[in-house]
Amino acid sequence: MTATTASGLAAWRAYNTVHTQLAAHLSRELTRATGLSEADYQILDALLDAPGGRMRALELRYVLQWEKSRLSHQVGRMAKRGLLTRESCVEDARGWDLVLTPEGRTAAARARQVREESVSRIVLDTLGPGRLAHLAETAALLAARLERAADEDPACRAARDELFPPSRG
Repeated sequence: MTATTASGLAAWRAYNTVHTQLAAHLSRELTRATGLSEADYQILDALLDAPGGRMRALELRYVLQWEKSRLSHQVGRMAKRGLLTRESCVEDARGWDLVLTPEGRTAAARARQVREESVSRIVLDTLGPGRLAHLAETAALLAARLERAADEDPACRAARDELFPPSRG
């Protein structure tokens, strides 16, 4: 192993450790302030941005990168609590749309506010503008590389094409 590889892997481990700690901290703050779990938040936040607070379950699975059973169980728990409903998909009768209820919309807006305040205090205020610009650049580079990796993976490509059919030009 080269010195560059060793230092790169050490940097990766340090990043991975702090990412795990940050995610746990943000999750604890969210739960303490709202009673919502991180899984609740991820679904509610995605639906909050969707037109009409409505999204196909398949699309949400793709966005969150969750397995079908995980999403199904989580949605069932959230529906019992009145945060969302499952409705037949208009475009595909085999699928389901997930729809925010008024209670879910209120909970999502509150959770987003709590999360934004936490991120601002812990991340944005700590890093400052210069480091945030580097963080954004790094995230964009990694996102582009992950997109290429998905293009190279037949299973990823098939899942994406099922949800977002390639345009026929």
